[in-house]
Amino acid sequence: MELFQAKDEYILQSGDRALWCSRRDGAMTVRPATDLLLAWNPVCLGLVEGVIGKIQLHTDLPLGLVLIRQKALVGQLPGNHKVYKITKIAVIPLSDEEPQELELELCKKHHFGIDKPDKLAQSPDESKFLMKTFSQIKSNVAVPIKKKVKENKEKERLERRLLDELYKIFMDSDSFYYSMTYDLTNSVQRQGDSEKTGLPLWKQVDDRFFWNKHMIQDLINLQADFWVIPIIQGFVQVEELVVNYNETSDEERSSPETPPQEITCVDDIHPRFTVALISRRSRHRAGMRYKRRGVDTDGHVANYVETEQLIHVHSHTLSFVQTRGSVPVFWSQAGYRYNPRPRLEKGEKETMSYFAAHFEQQLNLYKKQVIINLVDQGGREKIIGDAYLKQVLLYNNSNLTYVSFDFHEHCRGMKFENVQILTDAISDIITDMKWFLCCFIFLCVINLLI
Repeated sequence: MELFQAKDEYILQSGDRALWCSRRDGAMTVRPATDLLLAWNPVCLGLVEGVIGKIQLHTDLPLGLVLIRQKALVGQLPGNHKVYKITKIAVIPLSDEEPQELELELCKKHHFGIDKPDKLAQSPDESKFLMKTFSQIKSNVAVPIKKKVKENKEKERLERRLLDELYKIFMDSDSFYYSMTYDLTNSVQRQGDSEKTGLPLWKQVDDRFFWNKHMIQDLINLQADFWVIPIIQGFVQVEELVVNYNETSDEERSSPETPPQEITCVDDIHPRFTVALISRRSRHRAGMRYKRRGVDTDGHVANYVETEQLIHVHSHTLSFVQTRGSVPVFWSQAGYRYNPRPRLEKGEKETMSYFAAHFEQQLNLYKKQVIINLVDQGGREKIIGDAYLKQVLLYNNSNLTYVSFDFHEHCRGMKFENVQILTDAISDIITDMKWFLCCFIFLCVINLLI
């Protein structure tokens, strides 16, 4: 995908499609690629992978066009759907200012070892006008120029600081993923149950995990299907492995009583499995550790994540889903010291309706659920665990099973093998959960302090 800079627009071109973005007001229009001939002195800046959207970091700063500069292939999900991680982005100010060095991959079609001109050529009329008026305005700006320079420097520092933070979010976290052909926001089960099959990808997504929805709203309004890339935040790993469940020991193979193996297809002897882990972080109530806790008035809990484990072999895909999130009561941890003391912000009665709203959402989506509460049962976290249990009892829903496991107490000293105590205790429940392929009817919900 090529990026062009023209006098009044930035233009993205892919095949016979083009997306024009105004440098004056950020307005976006979809046009045929041949319209590039109508742009004023377009210069190819290089190649990009796609559009994340637009953002205004501060009211004093211009809109910025955020683009995927580089991507990395994570793997292929069943159906040959490629999944990519965003590794680098580019932010282009939508203004008359020249963009800073973008370090884009050069386009072989338009770059022949010639650097891009530092400044786009002006029309003859503009040049004459500037020369004529320069002498008139020179004396008028002498007084306020120092003040203006100071303001500009402060503005530049602010812009640089905010841009650095934006780059860190996308490039240092290694947590933004997308696919051009697969809906990463929905589990296999939701995809199978959806009535939206066949629609453009962005129209099928689960709104909770569509992280760049607001940034790309203009393209959604234009129904510009080709240009809208739904991006998730979280984690994706895809691996292939071979399992030989017919393997015999050396003694059995050397025994004269062992019959010779028949010649069989390699995939029958050593079936190839695709194993994938997809974690989707909700865009609702996301935030920093200690600074974002509990539930909000819409029933969203802080740092909510849905994790799906996929196993694919031959033509079969199995899916198992868990969710995690902050304890769904109103609580906080004030201060910046390590592990500040939790405190409740609202009482039982005030919390009940919002707690109910959260689990109504969960039950509508996932049906029966097992709550595994991992907060400390003693010490400073006890107040949160007790409030959680009280709300579960008040809610009194037969579709909820509540299990408490003091994670820090049992696994103290890095003894994480003690989680086996929990898994043994709930083994019957896990068996009943089943996989999606086996009529998936349960979900495991985990609440913990991290």
